[in-house]
This record gives sequence, C-alpha cells and structure tokens, in this order.
Amino acid sequence: MLTPRMPELAAWQVFAAIAAEGSFGAAARSLDVSQQAVSSRIAALERQVGVRLVDRHPRGSTLTPTGAAVAEWATRLLALAEEMEAGLTALRSDAQTTLRLAASVTIAEYLLPGWLVALQRDQARAQLPPIAVELAVVNSAAVVERVLAGHADLGLIESPDPPRGLRHRTLLEDRLVVVVPPDHPWARRRMPLTVDMLVRTPLVAREPGSGTRATLAAAVARAVGPSVELASPALSLSTTAALRAAVVAGAGPGVLSELAVIDDMAMGRLRTVAIESLDLTRPLRAVWQPSVQLPGYARRLLDLAQGARPTRREVAAARR
Repeated sequence: MLTPRMPELAAWQVFAAIAAEGSFGAAARSLDVSQQAVSSRIAALERQVGVRLVDRHPRGSTLTPTGAAVAEWATRLLALAEEMEAGLTALRSDAQTTLRLAASVTIAEYLLPGWLVALQRDQARAQLPPIAVELAVVNSAAVVERVLAGHADLGLIESPDPPRGLRHRTLLEDRLVVVVPPDHPWARRRMPLTVDMLVRTPLVAREPGSGTRATLAAAVARAVGPSVELASPALSLSTTAALRAAVVAGAGPGVLSELAVIDDMAMGRLRTVAIESLDLTRPLRAVWQPSVQLPGYARRLLDLAQGARPTRREVAAARR
C-alpha cells in the first residue's frame, strides 16, 4: 500500500514541467496555469515528500541533487501512467473507436493517409480496437474553428503561428516553393527573383484562411515589412490539386508545398523559382482544446507523424 507521503500524479506533472522548462514561469505556460499555482503545488509537494526538490533563483529554477534524482523517477512514473491511461481508454471503447479529425488540405492529401495506415498497423499489433476516422478537409483557419467549437477532437494545420486558445504540437517542417511551367520567363532566370518582383506579380493562390497563403504573407512581411501587400491573385483556389493544375496549365506562377509538386518537378512539368531572401519554411502542427485529454490512439498518431516526411513514392501513392 502507498503511504500518504506519496503525492498524486498531478503534482508530479508540475514537477516534471519545471524540470523540463527550467523555471516556474515557463512551466506555468506549458501547463496553461498561473505561476502562483505552480509555486503552490511545488511547495506542497516538497512538504509532502519531506525533501527540497527545487532551488529558486531570480533568473529561474534549478533542481537540487535530490530533485534531479526524483525527476528521473517522476518521468518514468508519468510515462507508465500515460501508457496505462491509453490502455484503459482502449478498453473502455466500444468495438470501434472514432477519431474526429480536421486537417488542412496539404496535410490531408499528402501526409495524413500514411500516418493513418501506420496507426492502424500499430493498433493491430497491440490487439486494440480498430479506429474509425471522421475527417473534415478544410483550410487551416477553418480547422481551428472546428476544434474550438468541439466539432473535431484533433486538428492538423499549416499556419505559420500557433492559434490562441488551443494546445499545439509541432509535427514536422514543410517548405513552400514558387513554381512555374518550363515555358514561363521565370523558368529561364539565372538569378534569384527579388521579393519585390514576386509581390507585384499576380499569383495563382490559395483562398484567404489557408495556411499556404498565410505563410507566404508572413514570409513577405518578414522580408520587406508588414506594410507591403501581395498583388491581387490571378486565381484564388480552394484546393492544392486545383492550384497545381492551374499553374501547369499556364495560369501564372504559384506557391505550393514542395510535397504537392515533387512529381511535377521530377517530370519537368514545373520548375522552381529561387526567391532572394525569402524563407518559406513552415511548421505543420497538431492542435486540440486545452481542456481535452487526448486518448492514447490520438497521441500515438502524433508520435507516428512527428518527423515522418514521406518519400516521393509515398507522395505519388497518396495522390492516386
């Protein structure tokens, strides 16, 4: 039997956050609670266990030698607790578990299929119930709205900045590229295009609210200032596939995820255009409500997705 000197798991979560973040303030932000609540919880924890775990300093916090040893035990304890919670969640489920997803277009078309296949195989190996997926494919702004409204358990977005009011986790990094057909004048340039030339050119673009459009606008603002606006688009389209087809057909230059044009570049249908001093990388994130405890299979999906950039063959298979 455990004695009353053994703290509850919530206290160990706060202590683990301080060990990971290095200060009470950073731990409070990661847990989405006040710094006073973190300080009170640690003081109560130290009284309960009977040893000092954290030294407070004006510039942060450090673990005592005893605290460092306890932090290793706490990390193992929390990992086991998460594993047990995931298992209990699966046991409580019916014969079929439903995961409500909302995903932005690029993620849904080129990444999510492979992640879901890996998750189903993982569940089968563990002899857990199969998962039914309800998927809404919308732009990043609409994904955030669906998660905030409780219409999706988990959202997958491409926006340059994390949304307010939601927890988030970066899964991997994507890169946008400016592409044109091989007969376009930009395809024959030897020098990189200036940002100013890009800004003044009507592009084939995604609709407002998409992560791709927001990433381009943010990159331009960083490069030349927030007062500079992109020219009105030649076309505004709501899907990556339609945008890609329009660029191939000669409607104008376009900005797409590199994932969407890997095959077109390899086959010579499209060429990338270097842009001077423009960083078009973007994080791909998962988002969910802070009040929601993600079930084990949802957390496992995120683990499988993190850093799992597909090969060219996998991208082609997803497109088919």
